[in-house]
Amino acid sequence: MTASHRFSRILVQAILLAGGFAMVLPFLWMALTSFKTATESTSMNPFVIFPSDWKWENYTEVLRQYDFVRLYWNTFAMMALRIVCSLLFSAMAAYAFARLKFPGRSLFFGLVLFQMMVPTQIFIIPQYLMVDALGMRNTIFALVFPGLVSAFGTFLLRQFFMGLPKELEEAAKLDGCSIGQTFVRVMLPLVRSGLVALGIFTALFAFKDLMWPMIVNTSADAATLSSALAKIQSAYSVHYPQLMAAAVLAIWPMLLVYVIFQKQFIEGIATSGGKL
Repeated sequence: MTASHRFSRILVQAILLAGGFAMVLPFLWMALTSFKTATESTSMNPFVIFPSDWKWENYTEVLRQYDFVRLYWNTFAMMALRIVCSLLFSAMAAYAFARLKFPGRSLFFGLVLFQMMVPTQIFIIPQYLMVDALGMRNTIFALVFPGLVSAFGTFLLRQFFMGLPKELEEAAKLDGCSIGQTFVRVMLPLVRSGLVALGIFTALFAFKDLMWPMIVNTSADAATLSSALAKIQSAYSVHYPQLMAAAVLAIWPMLLVYVIFQKQFIEGIATSGGKL
């Protein structure tokens, strides 16, 4: 290896390390702030990085005020149900749009694309009125309702189904498979990477969803982690150490999920070509 190659390699690694540190720095700052006093957390002294006295009371106070077991349950129940519904209904709709011919297919798929183009806030009032008419406010169903069908998931999986060769369907038809059997037994297993990618996106979007849970579930027993964190801030002041402590408690499950499913996470993002 020549000196120029060695220098370029060291330079690239230094840039990557600097970028990685810049990504991790906010999380480190959040964790350190959660152990500080209120005065230290708002100090303008740039050298006050580590707390002078580690205040575990911030965590005990947050755990005393908020039922995190209930918040974890509501959040992960919402995520799991949204993932199941999104994968199931999006896969069926995507297969129909990609491989089946029926009247109005282009029109209906155009409506799916239109839903992706407009801001999601437009649908909040109609969705709220539907949930309220069903009498399902302050329930897990209310949290899952906007994610029953995913326009993004339909579009994403349609691209995967369109990339499969037509001969697979013809061979399945010769073997006596119906449309449903062809979809479940032949085509669906071949888009596993797309399903993984959609599951990842759906989980992340559900975990960080804030506006809808705050609107449809006003009860503390039906709140999610994101809405509970937003309510920690009072109208006139913010206790930043307690807010950061709550943020640490809220974020560690997703970090654990990422560590466990890191390989599938990277494969799904790389295969879908999307970015978060």
